[in-house]
Amino acid sequence: MHIEIQKRFRWIGLTLAGLVALALPSFAFAQGCALCYTQAANSGARIIQALREGIVILIIPPLSMCLGAMVLAYRRRNQFNRPHAHSEGGSDW
Repeated sequence: MHIEIQKRFRWIGLTLAGLVALALPSFAFAQGCALCYTQAANSGARIIQALREGIVILIIPPLSMCLGAMVLAYRRRNQFNRPHAHSEGGSDW
């Protein structure tokens, strides 16, 4: 029962951390370069909207690859584990 409570608190902590990260997007604006900012500011509303959509579209492939690698690693985490008691004598390899 104690382990279930720890898992629940860990889940709540991760959820709160994610919500805080979503609530504070002002840190993301610090990464824009001056040239990109001035070019985007001088363009029209349609170009600005196209840039925003392009950024969202370009983040999907790296995010999906990262999530896929995490899922793959999680599913195969015990694939190469050996039992501690070796029935065979001799070398480890």
